[in-house]
Amino acid sequence: MLRGSFTANIDDKGRLRIPAVYKRFFEEEYAGATSFYVTSLTGENVLIYPMREWEIIESKLAALPSQDPTRKKFLDRTSYFGNEQSVDAQGRIVIPPMLRGQTGLLGEVLVVGQLAYLEVWSADTFRARLNAQPWTDDDAEKIARLGV
Repeated sequence: MLRGSFTANIDDKGRLRIPAVYKRFFEEEYAGATSFYVTSLTGENVLIYPMREWEIIESKLAALPSQDPTRKKFLDRTSYFGNEQSVDAQGRIVIPPMLRGQTGLLGEVLVVGQLAYLEVWSADTFRARLNAQPWTDDDAEKIARLGV
């Protein structure tokens, strides 16, 4: 599983060096696969899915009616911001230019494991998001009802 968070850097060419612990997980879990779908839903952050995980999402979306408004909204956003990218020999992945421009991510970033995919954030934006959405007793009750 992809867990925890690590700082990393996006260079001037838009390349993110994937933290070693995540790179190792991808090599072990996905048999050295180097293909990823890099996208966003909000334009605030970057989502990095191993292609195998992204293809599972695509299969679920393909089963929905093509004009379902939520399906269309999801695909519009993930297609607009997204591209398939490969990891280079140095363990770097390119963040698509459109997405880089939208998020403004450059230099030091926070890479957060979300079990099956990674999120890339400005550390300040991520902290502000956590502070704006504090963990509450209601959240604890909801997660307990889900069996966690």
